[in-house]
Amino acid sequence: MAQFYLVRHGQASFGSDNYDQLSPLGHQQARWLGEYFAERDMQFDGLMTGDLVRHQETGAGICEGLGIMLPSEIHSGLNEFDFHAIVHAWLAQHPEAEAKEDGANPSSFYKALKAAMKAWRHGELQGDLPESWEGFSDRVAAARDHLQQHYSDKDKVVIVSSGGAMGMFMKHALNTADDTVVELNLQIRNTSLIHGFFNRKAVRVASFNNVPHLDRADRFDAITYF
Repeated sequence: MAQFYLVRHGQASFGSDNYDQLSPLGHQQARWLGEYFAERDMQFDGLMTGDLVRHQETGAGICEGLGIMLPSEIHSGLNEFDFHAIVHAWLAQHPEAEAKEDGANPSSFYKALKAAMKAWRHGELQGDLPESWEGFSDRVAAARDHLQQHYSDKDKVVIVSSGGAMGMFMKHALNTADDTVVELNLQIRNTSLIHGFFNRKAVRVASFNNVPHLDRADRFDAITYF
């Protein structure tokens, strides 16, 4: 079976005017991951990413750390759902709640995001949402199907995505409940790895949320979640 390494993007710019770009630490996390792969002589046949800037920058950083440019492909099914729109829709229905995008203290935003995702999942959000929960689920499934159809004859593939989409990927791979996506989304670390195996018939998950490139005393502060 072929192997996949599904990576969450590096730390983005939470709390800024443009979230969809890596912070300086996010760029470093991506390079460190590429260096980790290179140190272990891990050779990849390709790179799949979503089309968000933070995905592209993370993929570029991994390649920089590897010291090689991988053949790359963009698949929009790997994109994150529009979490700002989902949270804003939920806040419109719950004006008493807070959701401050403060990089130093993101707890209120995460609390609102969890509640908003649960409402979205149960069809309780009102307004003109960018996509339905079912649409989000279907496009992530389409990215998984594309991986199986076009990369099963390869050895190893790197995939760069976002926390929510990775949670949905896990939901499909493990055939778990939709609420699993909500719980997984809030714990996936920046540049963490989901490692697994696949062929045209199946996807198997071997490990989840690992950050081996950050698991050392001088990099513990580089483990981030947004």
